[in-house]
Amino acid sequence: MKKFNSKTFFIKSFLIYLFMALSLFAISQEFFEPAANSLAHNATSVQSKNEDIVLIVIDDKSIGKYRWPWKRELYGKIFSYLNNYCNVKAVGFDAIISSLDEDAVKSDEYFFNAINNSNKLVAGFSGLKQDFLDDYEGNKYFENFNKKFTINIDNKTKHPGNQWKYNSMSKFPKPYLDALKYAGSVSTPLNENGIVTDAAQLISVKNNLYPSLALRMYMLINNTNKITLTDKYIIVDGTNAKIPVFYDNGLYNSHSRFYKFRHNSSYSHKTYSAIDIIDSYENISQGKKPAIDPAEFNGKIVFVGGYAKASALGLEDALYTPISDMHPGVDIQATNLENIINSDYMREVSAATSIFIIIFLTVISFIVIAKLPFFKSIIILVVIGTLYVIFSAICYKHNIKIDILTPLAMQFITMIFGYSYKYILEGRNKEKIKQAMGKYLSQDIMKNVVQNIDDIKLGGKKATVTVLFADIRGFTSISEKLSAEEVSVILNEYFTEIEPIITKYNGVINKFIGDAVMAIFGEPIKDIDHAKNAVFCANEMLKAVDKLRDKWLFEGKPKIEIGIGINTGEAFVGNIGSEKRLEYTVIGDMVNLASRIESYNKVYKTNLLISSSTYEYVSNIADVIKISEVTIRGKSKKMDIYEVLRLT
Repeated sequence: MKKFNSKTFFIKSFLIYLFMALSLFAISQEFFEPAANSLAHNATSVQSKNEDIVLIVIDDKSIGKYRWPWKRELYGKIFSYLNNYCNVKAVGFDAIISSLDEDAVKSDEYFFNAINNSNKLVAGFSGLKQDFLDDYEGNKYFENFNKKFTINIDNKTKHPGNQWKYNSMSKFPKPYLDALKYAGSVSTPLNENGIVTDAAQLISVKNNLYPSLALRMYMLINNTNKITLTDKYIIVDGTNAKIPVFYDNGLYNSHSRFYKFRHNSSYSHKTYSAIDIIDSYENISQGKKPAIDPAEFNGKIVFVGGYAKASALGLEDALYTPISDMHPGVDIQATNLENIINSDYMREVSAATSIFIIIFLTVISFIVIAKLPFFKSIIILVVIGTLYVIFSAICYKHNIKIDILTPLAMQFITMIFGYSYKYILEGRNKEKIKQAMGKYLSQDIMKNVVQNIDDIKLGGKKATVTVLFADIRGFTSISEKLSAEEVSVILNEYFTEIEPIITKYNGVINKFIGDAVMAIFGEPIKDIDHAKNAVFCANEMLKAVDKLRDKWLFEGKPKIEIGIGINTGEAFVGNIGSEKRLEYTVIGDMVNLASRIESYNKVYKTNLLISSSTYEYVSNIADVIKISEVTIRGKSKKMDIYEVLRLT
């Protein structure tokens, strides 16, 4: 059998564990962690804290009155209402106007005039991957756009200036471009699972950086045109705003904190139907009472956008976020501004912290598995996992974004590896113990103990068995002439020779008594021919000793002979001793009788004697000489014993 190398086994096992762990880590990070993060984000989200941010939405009610697509004068009425009758802080227009309506020139003129009169309006534009169709016109547009809308950015980052996300942008028609005072990006990045988790606070179009709609509105509200950009923050000049950002291929993103939808609403913020604002504007113009009092918007920050569930093409502006699979885009823009105002961002822990958490859970799991019993360790590991989930929820509640499933997945794989390794190692150790104890106990007794490991107790049963005693003749006088080492060599060689013979015939060595050996047949190995097998065993033992004797005489060792006594009868078989120290043995008068029969070999100069009860079982296979009327010590009556001459 190949020797077990624990060091090699550990190295191989660890490499397998490492491969499985890294594979699970990659799978978890790509497929499971984003979903877990969204679930945790949703579970820990709270209501919007800023009642000053409101939405005017072109909804199902609005397009129920005016069929989509709208003439732009309807937008104009919304902005005129806000500009003429309300004292708003800022207005964000979450829509992209990229062409003129040739069929409604007057309507466009009304709209552009309303925009021109709106000094607090920030309009949305979008970055595009493709180049402008006409380079000359595109560069000219860039020049005009930058001249009008560029903000002052003190760029202190180390990121390459020649790396950008977009090659062009949506183009405003000239009248719209001329009328606008401010513009901001409405481009919204999606993660690898198509979920909006971040806000692009700055986008790069070629070599230029442009603020998001929300960031530009915040700058307008605070009357500033300057920001400082570092590798980790956007700092808005003259304000307390310090937006934590990370660089992602030409985008400076912040982790968004989304808010719960209001009761019976698909929005996080208070919402007004666009048609109510238009009707209110028309009512005021006609001297009538408005549906919505303009005073409601005083001091408010207003976002205007479209989201109609019923289906108008171009009005299903909704994206997947951690709190909804249909989150209106205008509400996402409003959420970003509230994050900026309240410094309410999700903050992702560093990679080093994530690795530390994984290593910590892994090490703790290994220690628990190694030190504690199986069921106790399972309970503790489940408790640890539960506590980590609670810890993760607390982190999310405080806007700290950490991995949830990945550490738990690593703990799970650690449990699989740890328990497997422990099981295999314990199995190896048990095998070693069995092999070692098998040198002190019979292998069959050892097997019986292992099979009934949970039911070992004092007691046993009565059974009919055959007991064999074998003793070396005159060994005491022989040993006096030899050294202890020489005696040991002879005995070890003798016992080594006879042990497999006893095993061969279903016998179990019960004990070695100096130079004598006691073997049991019939228990614990069930054998209906135990008496015959005992006699066959004795016959083969005598032949083996004959060979040993010739070998020892050649080696100059003393001549030895053995005597064997066999008896069959009923005896107690089982465990005796105390609760702390047991011995499997056979007890009874028939055992003593077997020993005394063996001693008569000296008297009659024989080698193999059996009792009459054993002879009854083997009479058909053995030629014997009957020795009648033998007085056995401890027996009141004389009895017959038999010398076995040969087996037939």
